[in-house]
Amino acid sequence: MSDTRILLVEDEKKIAETLKKGLEEQQYQIDLAYDGNIGKKLFDQNNYDLVIADINVPGLNGYELLKHIRLINQQVPVLLLTALNSTEDKIEGFNTGADDYIVKPFDFAELVVRIRALLKRAQHNAPVGKSIRVNDLVINLDSKEVSRAGKPIQLTAKEFQLLEYMIKNKNRVVSRADIALNVWDIDFDTGTNVIDVYVNFLRKKIDRDYEQKLIHTQVGMGYVLKENS
Repeated sequence: MSDTRILLVEDEKKIAETLKKGLEEQQYQIDLAYDGNIGKKLFDQNNYDLVIADINVPGLNGYELLKHIRLINQQVPVLLLTALNSTEDKIEGFNTGADDYIVKPFDFAELVVRIRALLKRAQHNAPVGKSIRVNDLVINLDSKEVSRAGKPIQLTAKEFQLLEYMIKNKNRVVSRADIALNVWDIDFDTGTNVIDVYVNFLRKKIDRDYEQKLIHTQVGMGYVLKENS
């Protein structure tokens, strides 16, 4: 089994199970969702190399799911499956951000060829550097670039270090002493509020313009960067 992980969103269970089995035989790791809401949740919680989504699924439809994906990740290839065959449908799919479009019924061998082509193209166009994502927040550990919902965020070196530490410890409360030791490499001075000041700087840049807040205060304990479910 390869490390390539694919999210498959398909509500017709017989088709979904057949595709899952066939793609696993091609050595791909497959996560299966029977509706768009589950697909969205899985995408937000995991890193995928490719998304395959039927347009007409319950909950979020394929177009709506694709719009959500593109707010978070512009690079991951998305292949739409559909019974809709009009030029207008295809144009809508591509305008929404799809990389490819295959009409049902289709030959499984053709699907495999298209998947390989999309993965090869994505590998060739992959951004340099390792990235970490929490919901729609992405940081690149090599280039030191940060974005949220696709919008670049400018951080100072120390702000980036603080965010990197918090994101690597997502969903875990970190105390001021933890932050002082791991970000400033000093013993915590109870007489200074420098950590609180920097957390506030981060909040203004990361959370202020967004309804969903990621950085939270645990009174008397410290701070936590929460990955929303």
